[in-house]
Amino acid sequence: MTFEVEIDGRLVSVAIERAGEGRYRVAIQPPAGSDGPVQEPRVVDAARVGDYGLSLLLDGGGNASREVQIAPAGARGEFLVSLDGRTVPVMVNGRRTRRTAGDATGGAHGEQSIVAPMPGRVVRVLVGPGDEVQARQPLVVVEAMKMENELRSPRAGTIKEVTVSAGMSVDAGRVLVTVA
Repeated sequence: MTFEVEIDGRLVSVAIERAGEGRYRVAIQPPAGSDGPVQEPRVVDAARVGDYGLSLLLDGGGNASREVQIAPAGARGEFLVSLDGRTVPVMVNGRRTRRTAGDATGGAHGEQSIVAPMPGRVVRVLVGPGDEVQARQPLVVVEAMKMENELRSPRAGTIKEVTVSAGMSVDAGRVLVTVA
């Protein structure tokens, strides 16, 4: 299976195929038509750790081991990925979703709930009920795993409800803001 993944504005193609129980062959390359380097496929052993964690053991290079946290970040295909103390927003198949949407909502239709991707503390609430917002506009900032994560609107619309305030602790999956 091949995915188009956007990490910090950089687009790559990631091909993943099962290579055994808990083992995957992963090839990362630039999208078609780009001149970036093509990497050799690597075998990765992957095991779940908690709700959002993965423990990865990479072949080659002395079998490097990595802990990765991957949490949903509101809209379909959006995730927050934490690795080595750094959290970055990641969009999976985003251009495909936007291409098929055909409108300004970024592919999200109807009422959308923005939820806490992992347990944390609300640092700032950037909108209030009745505010008009644009797709991808920051709505709330949540601190999790010692990193501040800006959660964005999945679509243009109006803020229907804000259920949190700065300083509140939240559990993973808690609805923070609703966009209509």
